[in-house]
Amino acid sequence: MTTFDAIAVGRRVLTQEADALALQAAALGPAFTEAVDRLYAAKGRIICTGMGKSGHVARKLAATFASTGAPAFFVHPAEASHGDLGMVTGDDVIVGLSKSGEARELADILAYAARFSIPLIALTARPDSALGRAADVVLQLADATEATAEVNAPTTSTTLQIALGDALAVALLERRGFKPTDFHVFHPGGKLGAMLRTAGSLMHGAEELPLVARAAPMREALLVMTEKRWGIVGVTDDDGALCGVITDGDLRRHIDGLLDRSAGEVMTPGPRKTVAPDALAAEALALMSDPAPAVTVLFVVEAGKPVGILHVHDLLRAGVM
Repeated sequence: MTTFDAIAVGRRVLTQEADALALQAAALGPAFTEAVDRLYAAKGRIICTGMGKSGHVARKLAATFASTGAPAFFVHPAEASHGDLGMVTGDDVIVGLSKSGEARELADILAYAARFSIPLIALTARPDSALGRAADVVLQLADATEATAEVNAPTTSTTLQIALGDALAVALLERRGFKPTDFHVFHPGGKLGAMLRTAGSLMHGAEELPLVARAAPMREALLVMTEKRWGIVGVTDDDGALCGVITDGDLRRHIDGLLDRSAGEVMTPGPRKTVAPDALAAEALALMSDPAPAVTVLFVVEAGKPVGILHVHDLLRAGVM
């Protein structure tokens, strides 16, 4: 009696699909560049469509495009034949997915694209199929068997579709110069959204800044430190630029004759750790955590001048950790 080995099967499937992805990467050529050019030039939206398992991949692809700043949505091909074609405009680009390229439900979308000269990008294994012949650009799936060769269920082919879709989305966002701060606009919730918030959106503003002039007596600096309760005082020069900080450690180092000194005499000059208002919260957290030295408070500085202050607790409350 044959013993079933689930791990062996899993490894076989993963290896087979990994090999197919390598084939797909090697096969990329001018058609991929043309597809990205078409998507980049689109004045409207990216319409993703497909039937069955290809439809599920198309939904995912539309979500990926949308989350990276390229307006996109999924149109079910069967629903398109019953009115949803009205959602597609002449400024759009259609991305159609079908391994065989012969899904009957795609026929009306293909005809509609041809009638109104809407660019069509096909992800299919058969360039000579109905979908392939109708397309302006064909991205051919690598010639790789499904992981369930005996029943030919979509496995390897959908993996290739997902990977090709991701490649299109990433190439498009890089061409568009999409940045992490842009990404946050579409991901305001959850841990990812928190990590992509900016220091400026989390900082405490000017009214809460603990600041004294360089010439201020230490008596004044201590009063500001006590009043603002940040455990730190920023020291500014005549132009209002941050030129140093005073911490509890500085107070201990200058305890003898402390009240006879000025803030400029006690401060640690040129604070090594500040952050810009547009820096990501994740960057601020990394800066605080850097053991050279680790800190719990950062001044938010713009053009050399302090505009806010950020505490590690602000990052905790926002869910950045």
